[in-house]
Amino acid sequence: MTGLITRFNPVVLVAIALTAALGSPAIRTMPVALVCVAVYVVTLTLLVPSWRYPALCLALVALPIASIMWSTWLLGGRDLEIAVVAGLRTFVMTWPGAVAVGYVDVARLGDYLAQTLRVPGRFAAALSAALQRVTGVWQTWHELERVRRSRGLPRRPGAMAFTLLVHTMREATRTSIAMDARGFASAGRRTWAEPAVWTRLDVAVLAAAVALGALPVALRLIGT
Repeated sequence: MTGLITRFNPVVLVAIALTAALGSPAIRTMPVALVCVAVYVVTLTLLVPSWRYPALCLALVALPIASIMWSTWLLGGRDLEIAVVAGLRTFVMTWPGAVAVGYVDVARLGDYLAQTLRVPGRFAAALSAALQRVTGVWQTWHELERVRRSRGLPRRPGAMAFTLLVHTMREATRTSIAMDARGFASAGRRTWAEPAVWTRLDVAVLAAAVALGALPVALRLIGT
């Protein structure tokens, strides 16, 4: 575990998720599935700073993987190998992307989308602001839990949810006013907070992500 994944730019992290998802449908046999799962697990384990977040992602995708395996086994002739392959294919489709996207800095994402991929500035700014609000919701929820514990109050999800709703509406209003004051809707030429810098590491990781996404196709073509 090196923590290198925290140094990648947001576009590279999104590319890791997309290439894994796009390449996963080519996983049709057990050998290909095992090789792809092993490669992704080893690669991401080396890149992340801690095992906790990848383990959390695994727990989140465990239910859909189990559901796919069960339905494939039940409706696919009760063939255990086919069911396991389907589960491993779902793992490759979901887990690497969940891990990679978790390290995306949403504040920088809009800068990179607009400057690197030439995404329209208005869309990039709106997407970045919306994702920041989503991240802020989880942070606010945990803060509410800590406040109630410090005051000796019981954890009441209903009351906390209402407080969170009020706080979210206030933050959304402030964000919209701030964006309008900066010409969000009418600006003809936009500036960005940070330059979209691509390092050699970013380029190398992007090439590796494409190669990993193409791995199931390559293994299938050579008959593995």
